[in-house]
Amino acid sequence: MSFMEQLQNRIDLTNIPFTDRGTRLMLFRKENELFIRLAERWEKVQSRTGHYRMRPPILKEFAFLDDEGQPLPFEVESYPHLTKLKTAQGTFDFVFTDAETLLLRMPPGKHNFQFSAQGDRGQIGRRGGDLHGIRNIAYTTNAKLTSNEMSLMPEGWYKVKGSVEVEHGDVFMLNITPRLGFNRSIPDAESEIKLAYERWEKWFSATPPVLPEYREQYDYAWWIMRAGLLSQRFYFTREALAPSKIHYVGVWQWDQFFHALAFRHVDARLAEDQLRIVLDHQRGDGMLPDAIHDEGTVTHLSLPVEADVTKPPLAAWAALKIFETSHHHDFLEEVYEPLVHWHDWWFNNNNDGTGLCEYRHPFSSGLDDSPLWDVGMPVTAPDLNTYMCVQQESLAKIADFIGRTEDAARFREMATQTAQDMMQSLWDESRGMFMAKHNGEFIPVVTPFSLMPLCTGQLPDNILDKVLNHLVDPNLFWTKYPLATVAINDPKFDAMQMWRGPSWMNINYLFVEGLNRIGKTELGTKLRRDTLAVIMNQRDIYEYYNPITGERPPKAAPIFGWSAAVFIDLAIQESRSAAPI
Repeated sequence: MSFMEQLQNRIDLTNIPFTDRGTRLMLFRKENELFIRLAERWEKVQSRTGHYRMRPPILKEFAFLDDEGQPLPFEVESYPHLTKLKTAQGTFDFVFTDAETLLLRMPPGKHNFQFSAQGDRGQIGRRGGDLHGIRNIAYTTNAKLTSNEMSLMPEGWYKVKGSVEVEHGDVFMLNITPRLGFNRSIPDAESEIKLAYERWEKWFSATPPVLPEYREQYDYAWWIMRAGLLSQRFYFTREALAPSKIHYVGVWQWDQFFHALAFRHVDARLAEDQLRIVLDHQRGDGMLPDAIHDEGTVTHLSLPVEADVTKPPLAAWAALKIFETSHHHDFLEEVYEPLVHWHDWWFNNNNDGTGLCEYRHPFSSGLDDSPLWDVGMPVTAPDLNTYMCVQQESLAKIADFIGRTEDAARFREMATQTAQDMMQSLWDESRGMFMAKHNGEFIPVVTPFSLMPLCTGQLPDNILDKVLNHLVDPNLFWTKYPLATVAINDPKFDAMQMWRGPSWMNINYLFVEGLNRIGKTELGTKLRRDTLAVIMNQRDIYEYYNPITGERPPKAAPIFGWSAAVFIDLAIQESRSAAPI
C-alpha cells in the first residue's frame, strides 16, 4: 500500500484539518460548510479578537449551494496532498499551491457559492474580490462569474455570494495573507495537484522503513511532522514545527528538541533548524526563551509567579542526537558556544546555594501544572538536575568532537559533581527515591521525576535498585499505558489532568534512553514497546494520555508533534533491533 493510500481519509476536516507544510491555513468543516482557521496568534490585537484558540475563523460558511439555496451536502475523500468534496453537482478538489493559497478545482456546470470573511473593507472585481483587515483575503476565479455580491455584516464580517459557469479546468482560488499584494495568477489545477503529490511523495519516500505493525501510525506521524511546519515570518526565523497547529501556535523550546529526533532521519538541516530557531533568540545573559511566535518571544511571566521563564536544558543533548545521524561536524562548531552560554545561565542565575539548580517558574520545568509546584517556588528538582548532568555530559562530548579537550574534562567533572550533589541533597532513604525540595524541605508528592536521576548512569547499585523497583511498580507509574506522571496511589493523582497523572511520551522516551544506558535493555525494550502501543491505541496522536485507559484526556492537544516524533524514533529503533526489514 502506498503512503497516500495508507493515509486516505485520516484528514476528516472535523478533528484533523487539511493543511500543508509551511502554511498557517487550516481547512475544517462544520456540517456542510467549510471554514478556515489561522495558526497565528495576533498578540497585538488579542484584546479585540480573542485568544487564538477561541478566535473565530478568518473565513467561514464556505459552501456551494443547492437549488434551494442551502449548503450542498458533501462527503470527504482526503489525502495528504488533496481533499475532495463529493457532491451531487460533482467533485470539488482542494490543493495548496503555496503557504498562503488554496486552489479549488470545480466540476463543469453552474454553481452558486457563498462564504463570510473578516475584514475592515472589501470590494468586488471582474474575477472575484478582496477584503482588507488584520489579514487580507482575495478570491479569484477563471470561471465565468455571472453574479458576485459582497455585503457588510455586523462586527466586521462581509458576506460574499456569487454564481459561476464552470468549464473543464476552471478553478476558484483563495489567497489569505498578511501582505499587501495578492496572489491572483491562476495556475493549472492538474499541474498543481501533481506537484503537491510529488512534494508529499518525496517526503514519505525519505523516511526509514519500519515493521509492518507500526506502518499505519508511523506514516500518520510523518504527516504530522510535515503538515505542522510553519514557514519563516518575523520573529519566526526558521521553518519549524508547531507542537500542534490547532492548539499551540509558535514553538516551545524543549518541544523543538524532541521534534528534531524525527527530522534527523529525513532532513538534517530541518532538524538543526529546530534548535537554531531557539538559539536565534538567546538573550545576552545566555537564557533561551520559553516560546517563540511570529510577533515575539516568551521570556518572562507574571503568573502564577513573577519570574523569567524558559524550558529544561536539553539543547546539547538534542544537538548530539542530530549529529548521530548527520555527522555534520560544523553544526557542533556552530552551536557549541551558545550551548555553553545556556548552561552557564542555569548555574549563574538558578543556583540554590548547594551546587544544584532550581526552577523559579513552574513553566520552566515544562511540567506546567504538576503538583510539585503546589507548595510554591522555587523548587530544587531531581529532573532539572538530571537534565543538567546530561547537558554537561553532552557538552563534554561536543567539546571532544571540536577539539576542546580542557572544556570536555571540565564538563565531565561537573556532571560527576552534579550527580553526587543530587545523591547528597535530594535522596530520601525513607522513600527510596529522589525528592524535590522547597525551602529545604522535601515535597511530599510522588512522581516519576523522582526516579529520573537513573538517566545519569551514575547511581550506585543500592540506590539504583530502589529507583528501578519504584519505576516498574504498576501501583505507582508502570500502568497499562505508562508512565503515569504522578503515582496512581498519590492523593494528587488525576488521570485526565495534564501533568497531574497522564502519560507523556517524551518522558517515556527519556526513561527508555536512561534504561538502555544503565544496561537495563529488557526494561528499556518493554517501555519502548509499551510507548508505541500507547500511541497506536488512538487514531490521532495526542499531547498526553490517560495512563489507566489509554484514552485522550479532554484538554490533550491533537496532531501533537513530540508524541509523533517520539513514535517515529522509537518505531525506527524497534524495527532496527528486529530482523532486517
